[in-house]
Amino acid sequence: MNRSDLLAKFKPGKENMLLILHELQNASGSNFITKEDIAEVAKYLNISYSSVYGVVTYYSMFSLKPRGKYIIRVCCSPVCELDASEKISEILKDLLSIEMGETSADGLFTLETTECLGHCAESPVISINNQLYGNLRPDLLSTIIERYKSGNNDI
Repeated sequence: MNRSDLLAKFKPGKENMLLILHELQNASGSNFITKEDIAEVAKYLNISYSSVYGVVTYYSMFSLKPRGKYIIRVCCSPVCELDASEKISEILKDLLSIEMGETSADGLFTLETTECLGHCAESPVISINNQLYGNLRPDLLSTIIERYKSGNNDI
């Protein structure tokens, strides 16, 4: 679906900006929003480019650079930090051979941090795209990553 078709799914009101941006990012194939996307959204919503750009750069769920097929977000809230989210981050960096903010060489995974995923009772927690994983242990992380690598991410 092209950009014009995606925009046409929404009424041209500022209240739809986040929905439009999510839709464009999801349809990009590389989980990011281009400068052309920002310009078209601004034109469609009849607002300034800088207003849309400000929203894209404010929210951590949006990116201006290509990312992997699977976005892994490690919760770094105080509760998760107490329950070893830092250790979880280190294990993921080792498993994927990347640092935070980087994308794996195969283009499958991008590793990011997030402030809170809202599942403190299950800490430490990560999300992969829209799927949450809690009560994590090193062996479980390895299993999760291997399943995504093999294309069988039904855990």
